[in-house]
Amino acid sequence: MIDARKLIESATREAELEDFGEDSWREGFDRLVTSLNAEADLTPLGTKVTLYRLRTLLRNRLRVEDWYRAHPELDKERIVAPLFIIGLPRTGTTALSNLIAADPQIRSLRLWESSDPIPPPSEESQDSDPRIARTQAGLDAMDQMYPRMKALYPQSAAGPTECQDLLGMAFRTIHFDGMARVPGYISWVLDAEPGPAYAYHARVLKLLQSRCSPKLWHLKTPVHMFAMDSLDAVYPDARFIWTHRDPAEVIGSVCSLITYLRAMTSERSDGAELATQQVELWVEGLRRAIAFRDSVGEDRFADVHNQDLTKDGIGAVRAVYESLGLTLSGEAEIAMRSYLDANPRGGHGKHEFALSDYGLNESELRGRFAFYAERFGVA
Repeated sequence: MIDARKLIESATREAELEDFGEDSWREGFDRLVTSLNAEADLTPLGTKVTLYRLRTLLRNRLRVEDWYRAHPELDKERIVAPLFIIGLPRTGTTALSNLIAADPQIRSLRLWESSDPIPPPSEESQDSDPRIARTQAGLDAMDQMYPRMKALYPQSAAGPTECQDLLGMAFRTIHFDGMARVPGYISWVLDAEPGPAYAYHARVLKLLQSRCSPKLWHLKTPVHMFAMDSLDAVYPDARFIWTHRDPAEVIGSVCSLITYLRAMTSERSDGAELATQQVELWVEGLRRAIAFRDSVGEDRFADVHNQDLTKDGIGAVRAVYESLGLTLSGEAEIAMRSYLDANPRGGHGKHEFALSDYGLNESELRGRFAFYAERFGVA
């Protein structure tokens, strides 16, 4: 069992701090812990891993608040016209993110600074900060525990990562679903006000950019689709890159990844239940994102289809840049080509899965997502 009070006490002892800032985080935290205890069926290892992850988020929040108290000028920082990669999971968001991160004009959220943001990176030490090696050691350990992860979701400590843990410090985001079965918590999140999570997202970005340019942020996570209005309220000049792929491939891949992640930490395995939950979840996410796009218009959006990204990644990025009014420099193109040469597609193995393992079939899936495929011409 996870004891919320003891977990908070442990985080405050570790950080030697007590002030978490405004208290909107607490309801989501308590609901998440309740759901984990009642629904996740965690193994002893799963409990240990989950405690570590939650304690890290709490500790980081404490340290962010402490840094702001010492540096109140950070409130004056501005996040200008950030780029958000959105779309269903498993649609090429990671591949696209890595390409855009190679562009020198772009400021990406790197895994090491998302994991341990205080103190913020400096211009001089951003490539030699000792947290990079510590984060990479953690990744290497995870690769030992999950040997297929490099093929399913390749990462590096210095590479770009999803910005979900910035939202996670407010405990109002659906991405916790990936680590454990928490349907009660997810149901609450879908109806909860996501504003505090995006306010905290910006709070951390301001801190991270304060000593390290450039400041044209590129960020990504599929969970933004559930809260586009709240994202827009915090980042009214944000621009969006929406990735697309056949939903039948997407859902099968999502279920396979989550099943693999949960297998080491939970005693429960129900492929059909997982598939039903994921279909309903991402249908809702798409409907919300489409409604937002309809409300604000097309000017702030660019689309990338997975097959185009696979065939010509740099060409796909160039088309996105042209659509959003950005320039792809020769220097950026060379850097992107270097990344592609060093990271060939399938270099860590192939992700294989069967829809039948989750009680799914292609025609039914495509029927559920027909509103999306027809809207965006998804093959």
